[in-house]
Amino acid sequence: MLWVKSFHIIFVVAWFAGLFYLPRLFVYHAMTTDLPGIERFKVMERKLYYGIMTPSAVLAVIFGLWLWLGYGITGGWLHAKLVLVLMLIAYHLYCQRLLADFKHDRNRHSHVYYRWFNEIPVLILIAVVILVVVKP
Repeated sequence: MLWVKSFHIIFVVAWFAGLFYLPRLFVYHAMTTDLPGIERFKVMERKLYYGIMTPSAVLAVIFGLWLWLGYGITGGWLHAKLVLVLMLIAYHLYCQRLLADFKHDRNRHSHVYYRWFNEIPVLILIAVVILVVVKP
């Protein structure tokens, strides 16, 4: 199970790297006005979302479920963590919607919105780490 736990952590870290970086790209994309810059951001966002974030998310969830089956569902901390993971998946899927809006040049938000939006996974990460380590 230590191998499974290791791979779970590796893919969670990769997923969070994308969750931190994609909204930052949205910030800069929302501020960009020149066509070459806009097209460059579209490519970067697509490659990050589909090439790194989504595969990492899927593998993190698969290894997490494997851990869950191996150790069982014990403690309120795990239930709370699972709620946060579901929130993170919803955030990930909302990023896909924002990605599609940028792809079709119909962004409806300012760079300030994306700056605040970028903080959500930080808060979830803090909560998850505390739940997993402290197990309150």
